[in-house]
Amino acid sequence: MKQKIAANYLYSSVTISPSIPAVNQEVQIMYNGILLQNGASEVYAHVGFGSNWKSTADYKMNRTPRGFEVSIPITNHTDRLNVCFKDSANNWDNNSGSNYSFPVKRHSVEYSLDYETEVCI
Repeated sequence: MKQKIAANYLYSSVTISPSIPAVNQEVQIMYNGILLQNGASEVYAHVGFGSNWKSTADYKMNRTPRGFEVSIPITNHTDRLNVCFKDSANNWDNNSGSNYSFPVKRHSVEYSLDYETEVCI
């Protein structure tokens, strides 16, 4: 089954798959924006969660025929995935100061009385 790709930032060359990731899920970030267009040989995704950019981390992206790509886990229980990009010369693409922000689905987990079955809602 193919997953839908977010079109939120297609005009600025940033997409994610799935388009609305969930907590405890991997999300693929694809970038072919201004850093690549200006010759960057390495690009890093600077990632944080929620309105305060909690749990920030940098991920080295892999060069592909489509641009740069990386898969990251959504481990923080949050409602937003925030990302901006930097190259090895410390040039940044932060969407003109607005960063790139995507909604994250929260799943609640319920346990049966015997604690053997979990159900995502």
